[in-house]
Formats: sequence, structure tokens, C-alpha cells
Amino acid sequence: MEKLTRRIFFKAAGATAAALTAKAHALTPDEVQHGHGAAPAPAPASTAYLFFRPDEARFIEAAVARLIPLDGNGPGAVEAGVPNYIDRQLGGAWGAGERLYRSGPWQPGLPGQGYQLPFTPSELFRNALRAIHDDVQKRRNTTFDKLPGNEQDAYLESLQTGNQDLNGVPAHTFFESLLALTIEGFFADPIYGGNKDMVAWRMIGFPGAYASFYHLVDQHGVLFTRPPMSMGEDNRRMIHIQPVAAQPKAVGPNPVEGPGKKGGK
Repeated sequence: MEKLTRRIFFKAAGATAAALTAKAHALTPDEVQHGHGAAPAPAPASTAYLFFRPDEARFIEAAVARLIPLDGNGPGAVEAGVPNYIDRQLGGAWGAGERLYRSGPWQPGLPGQGYQLPFTPSELFRNALRAIHDDVQKRRNTTFDKLPGNEQDAYLESLQTGNQDLNGVPAHTFFESLLALTIEGFFADPIYGGNKDMVAWRMIGFPGAYASFYHLVDQHGVLFTRPPMSMGEDNRRMIHIQPVAAQPKAVGPNPVEGPGKKGGK
């Protein structure tokens, strides 16, 4: 993986993702100063998963903790609730391929043609996660979440750069999808289940979903210091997370890219 500091990573990914209230595109950077040695155990999930099975949830929690780790600069993906965000996306209409073209023919496409697989996002993840579980079990007689941190990083890098078949899913396609959803969940409005307590927005100084800045139009050079605001907040500043069925996520050329992009051949 390309060596980037966590701070540079967030300047590149966060500025774009947060400005769009959190629908980031799949970026290829990602070594966020990974440590070597034993992988820190992710915090236990506070919410029951809707889509992920227990073994799948353990992989997702461990993997996103390596992609965006907790360190001295701020919270990591697990602390921000990214696994919950991914779970809700895959368990909803978007994960079921509600707006995805699925009539074939299914042939390898050119790089500029985007996503060309017959799987819905949920099928893509389920197939790939099952293949990864079997592969790690066969080669190491264990599971991904129990590998040391440096070995988790090496395995993720092999997915990023490889073409091995994961039950019909190219490894690099799965990695790009996982990374895209991880970035989205980290910077998304908390209404979608990630960015818990707006930790990512606070870290990069993004104000969130204020409806009007009219009172600041004539003020120049003034630092905006109000805390970030979610579009799901009520008058008591409580955030109401949307039910899965209410999460509109349009399908792009890559089935896990953000909204506003239309799929198809």
C-alpha cells in the first residue's frame, strides 16, 4: 500500500468526503501509519448487525481498524462506527442491488467501463468474505481477526494488488469496495450509522449540515467555531439514525461508490 501519513490521508480523503456530507469515492491511498505487532482488538459492536454474520463482522471490524486505525491523531474506523455503517448499507435496498443493472452479458470490461460483475453489493461481500475466511483458515489455520497486525496489513495489501478469485469476485474489486465504504462510513453524516458522535467531522473541523450561514455572509476572516451538526439532529441535538429502508444510495459504476452516479453497461 502506498505510504501516506494519517494526516495526509485525511487531507486528501476527508476534505472531499466531508464536503459532500460524506459520500467519498474509492481512493487508493492507505497506509495510515500501520503499526507492526499484535493488532489491537476492535471495540465490541454496540449494535446488533443486520447483515453480517458473526465471523463476517469480526473480519470487517478487524479490517477497517487497519484501514483507519485509532492513533494519536484521532479515532479509528471502529470507534467511529464504520462497521455499523457498512452493515446498514449492505442490509438495505442498495445492498440488494435495487437500482443495479443485472441483465448481462457478464464479461470483463475495460477500466473505464466500471463495475461489470453480476453480483449485488451484498452478494459481492458475502462471496468474498466466505472465500477470505476459507483462505486464511487453510493457510494459517486461524481467522483474519486473530492474525498479528503486520500480517493483517500484508493480507489486505495482497487483496488490493491481487487478482485472486474470491468466489467470483476479483480480490482488488473487493478491496476497493471495502475501502470506499470504510471512508464513506467514517465521514458520513451520522444519520447513516457511521461517524459516531461526529468524531471524524470534529477531527477535521468540518461543521456538518448547517442549513444556513446567512448571518456570516458579511463577516470575513472569522473562524467558524460552532460544533458540527448532523442533518438528523432534533432540537435536543439527538441524532435519529435512518432505518435501513430509508437510506437512499444510488448505484455507481462500482456498486459501492457514492450517490449520483448511474450504473449500467
